[in-house]
Amino acid sequence: MKSYKHILLAVDFFDQQAIVIERAQDLAARYGAKLSLIHVVDTLPIGDPANDVLVPFEMDLSQEFIALGRKKLAELAAKLGVPEAQTWLETGGAQQEIVRIAEENAVDLIVVGSHGRHGLALLLGSTANGVLHHARCDVLAVRLQNP
Repeated sequence: MKSYKHILLAVDFFDQQAIVIERAQDLAARYGAKLSLIHVVDTLPIGDPANDVLVPFEMDLSQEFIALGRKKLAELAAKLGVPEAQTWLETGGAQQEIVRIAEENAVDLIVVGSHGRHGLALLLGSTANGVLHHARCDVLAVRLQNP
């Protein structure tokens, strides 16, 4: 069985995140692996699809999301004993940023939550699905209950 040395936990700070965090902690402890954290603030534009008008987030709103993400990430890192050098707050597309950080930091397992969506939500893509199909390392998609 493969022994993981560096686990990247992707957090979104939504409901049911505790199960994903617990799973990553457990795996890191079992393998004696380094645990790192990433949170991505999505910067997709908002718009009116009927009129093909896309309006980017107002800078103040984006900055508030970034500040909140940075605060929650720092709190989680402190709780888990993860050094600041092993935490990343990125902006952009979650899938791309998680995969990029994993590759740049020799991560050999990414742990991410998945709602197991079907139909239109699946066609639009999920972060877990995108990471699973683009990462060069193993990916553990922890099943979350649909609300």
